[in-house]
Amino acid sequence: MHDGTDSLGTENDAVVIRKRRKGIYILPNLFTLAALFGGFYSIVMAVNGRFDLAAVGVFCAMVLDSLDGRVARMTNTQSAFGEQMDSLSDMVSFGAAPALISYVWALKGLGRWGWFAAFVYCACAALRLARFNVNTAVVDKRYFQGLPSPAAAALIAGFIWLCTDLGIQGPGLAWPMFCLALYAGLTMVTNVPFYSFKDVSMKKSVPFVVIVLIALGIAVINIDPPTVMFGLFVVYGLSGYVVYAWRKTKGVQTSLISTSTDEPDERGLHR
Repeated sequence: MHDGTDSLGTENDAVVIRKRRKGIYILPNLFTLAALFGGFYSIVMAVNGRFDLAAVGVFCAMVLDSLDGRVARMTNTQSAFGEQMDSLSDMVSFGAAPALISYVWALKGLGRWGWFAAFVYCACAALRLARFNVNTAVVDKRYFQGLPSPAAAALIAGFIWLCTDLGIQGPGLAWPMFCLALYAGLTMVTNVPFYSFKDVSMKKSVPFVVIVLIALGIAVINIDPPTVMFGLFVVYGLSGYVVYAWRKTKGVQTSLISTSTDEPDERGLHR
């Protein structure tokens, strides 16, 4: 004669056995891990004095970071784990890495002012990512609220890459890097709108001339990658203030937050 408790326990064990385990989607997280490696690689190269490779590592992390979310959406493999992983990877690749590279490259010569600028940049990157996570449900998707962290990192890495490529070095670069680090860091936490390009659909057909222009753009970048890339991100880094001033002049609402007074749903989502 079997005890009723034993029967119930056996039945519960069977339910546990039949329950499907939750897994992790490998494809998008491979891109995220590769982006994280790009940030780690750039730090290692900076410690070894290879600042050109350190800058390239940040740009490679940018490319990979832009792909992981798109791959997840295309393959329908989005997950909360992937979103959190992406956010942590961004903090390393676009927060800690540029701050450390800039400090080792030039800011160290300024003493306390040097690590002050590097820390301000790193802290602003963390604040920007945290704000992005909790505001995803209420911000206009066409614009970023403040300079996105990959673009801010590109300003730092692009300046280092350009100066290294031109053979420019010395203590005279410390204060320009100081100003650039503060500009990039503080612009990340402003409410200035920066176009996100998220309304550009890759699934729609485009005229043939668009493909030709893309090919020309790639060719121009290949002529002198450090100069062209840094120039592009300088223009983008200033574009938000142009949009902000235009909206102010036209009397258009400058805030990207919706007019709802409800508290945003803090789901910890990331792009």
